[in-house]
Amino acid sequence: MDKVQTQTEERMKKTLKSLLDEFNTLRTGRASPAIFDKLRVDYYGQKTPLTQVATVSVPEARLIVIQPWDKSLLNEIEKAIQTSELSLNPSNDGKIIRVSIPPLTEERRKDLVKVSKNMAEQSRVAIRNIRRDANEELKKSLKNGDLSEDEEKKTTDDIQKLTDKYIAEIGRELETKEKEIMEV
Repeated sequence: MDKVQTQTEERMKKTLKSLLDEFNTLRTGRASPAIFDKLRVDYYGQKTPLTQVATVSVPEARLIVIQPWDKSLLNEIEKAIQTSELSLNPSNDGKIIRVSIPPLTEERRKDLVKVSKNMAEQSRVAIRNIRRDANEELKKSLKNGDLSEDEEKKTTDDIQKLTDKYIAEIGRELETKEKEIMEV
């Protein structure tokens, strides 16, 4: 039943990676190009990811510079940033867009911590659901006679260890993100 265990670990890895990607889109007090990962720009009638139409760089700790490959996109990019939930105010000089990252207020930081805790909890639930699916798969194999009771018990224990490992990792990542958000 290594197949079930391998598939389970793959799904758990994907869940953790998904959480980390979501954490990257949370705006902290520091400039990070990852906050624009979900931003889409209208490019010839298509909603296109910003990273596919421009270079996003961080020359300073609180400044992001966006340089579109096509200058006609400057206004579209500026509009997309202004209408996003990022609460940022871009400045367009006709060649590039500069986005200054203001320090977060205490209240906003606390809100972001709540959001990150919620994301982590959703990931924990997803990990537990993956464990449940794997355990059901093992029970079916036991019932069909493809697996002995000892093998089923051992694999169930191994899957529980995987679950504990990934839930602990989610906790560590959440703690790191909270520190990053709360630093002034």
